[in-house]
Amino acid sequence: MVIAIAGEVAQAFRDHGITAALIGGTMALIAAITRKTFTNEALLHRPDRDRIDRQRSEDRKAEGDRLDRIETDIRSMRDMLFDAVQRGGSA
Repeated sequence: MVIAIAGEVAQAFRDHGITAALIGGTMALIAAITRKTFTNEALLHRPDRDRIDRQRSEDRKAEGDRLDRIETDIRSMRDMLFDAVQRGGSA
């Protein structure tokens, strides 16, 4: 069945060469326009992705800095309590 349809299409192309060329050219033009559209769409999304990646990187750095400060505060509090216990036990 598919072969029969393909044969009919081939015969139509042979019978109507100019029409087939116009149809083929139109299809090629549509394909090129579609490809260009999708390429432009991808290029438009790239700056957004780059901006989001930079923002995430900055957020990770800020979170890392915050955790470092928390860790420093915890160590300072631990050292202060340890010193207080040491002084309280020897007095």
